[in-house]
Amino acid sequence: MDRNTVLIQGHKLQIGGAVVLRGSVAWLCRGSLVAVLLGAGASGAQASNPPSATCVARACTHAGTIRWQELLPGAYVVNDDSRGTEPVTGEPYAAIGAQVAVFGLGGVVSAYDARIGTPRWTAALPGLPVAARIVSARVWPGVVTVGVAVAPGAAPARAAESEMVLSAATGRLIRSYPSAPFGGTVAADARHTVVVGPGAVTSYDNADGKIVWTRQTGTVPQRWRLDGRDLYMTVAAGGYLGSQPVTALRRIDLRSGGERIIRPRSTSRAFAGALSAALDGVVLFSGASGVTAYSGNTGRRLWHVDGAIPEAIDAGRQLFYLSEGNELTGVDPLGAVASRLPGTAGIYGERNGVAFGLDGGASGEAWGLDTASQQVIWTTGPLPWPHIFVDFGGIGGPPQCMRPELVVIDR
Repeated sequence: MDRNTVLIQGHKLQIGGAVVLRGSVAWLCRGSLVAVLLGAGASGAQASNPPSATCVARACTHAGTIRWQELLPGAYVVNDDSRGTEPVTGEPYAAIGAQVAVFGLGGVVSAYDARIGTPRWTAALPGLPVAARIVSARVWPGVVTVGVAVAPGAAPARAAESEMVLSAATGRLIRSYPSAPFGGTVAADARHTVVVGPGAVTSYDNADGKIVWTRQTGTVPQRWRLDGRDLYMTVAAGGYLGSQPVTALRRIDLRSGGERIIRPRSTSRAFAGALSAALDGVVLFSGASGVTAYSGNTGRRLWHVDGAIPEAIDAGRQLFYLSEGNELTGVDPLGAVASRLPGTAGIYGERNGVAFGLDGGASGEAWGLDTASQQVIWTTGPLPWPHIFVDFGGIGGPPQCMRPELVVIDR
């Protein structure tokens, strides 16, 4: 997924590669249907009138335009609870890039023209065991990468996770590489793919599948975050799911494979909490006491916010967004507060000073909120029902709809 794309999908929110997990302010509503993709067609924040129909003309690129919408493949079921409409089996994944948008479900990937939504290709992933399912989808220059996982016990451990690289133009399988739990592709183009795999971060040559470089990371899967061309990976005895402290960070250049070990400059010899975000050479760790920022170059402690929870990153304005009580606070990498927003239900991410929100209900709209003025500056008008999000309380009950759509909105 390119860095100017926001993807709201299933049970998580991805913003330029960063993942916001449930349990935050962003999860006052819940993803339950398919996907809304925000394209980078609009330049800057500008007001617009709600469009009356899908826009397919190249000139129709103002913020809030519904660029296109397409019915999705697969079988769906309607639940009489807050889950709403969902696939009969598996979980859907979607992503958008400059040329194509993709939708993956089960073992099949469908691609659409990113500009007008015309179906481009459909690919059934070859050689998958019966128990294998798509668990991620990303779009890169020239290629699409799809993460595939097999249920524990259904296959040998060495085959449990893999990343499949497809041609973005045709859907043809180019290569398949081993992946780790909580890992996957972190950088890719037509020539190379970099994967967080079992015990190592590895760059592969897509032409022949050979290793270009590899950096060992230990036998236990670790937590990681991206910052531009750098990958930060923790060094903790218990790995991603353990409670042991993070005693160091690996900073890996995704182009050259160059690695630096960053250690905290503290008497405890450990970073405070779990690695949560990275931006402009600053890494955030979060725990019960709040959020602590460290230099990603030296390990020096920079600042701390009591009781805060990391929510999202605005890479355009170079801001971390932290939840503090009933407020969403934009903080620059040096710790200066740049903006404050009320903890409004329905806000799911920020980009270039504009927060993206989505209302629930049959007449709900997607909207953009200027973080400086705290005014809504664009709306889409009513979106096709049912929406991707439904209220936790299930107010009004789930919609009776078996024809979900993929919707792309200019921002």
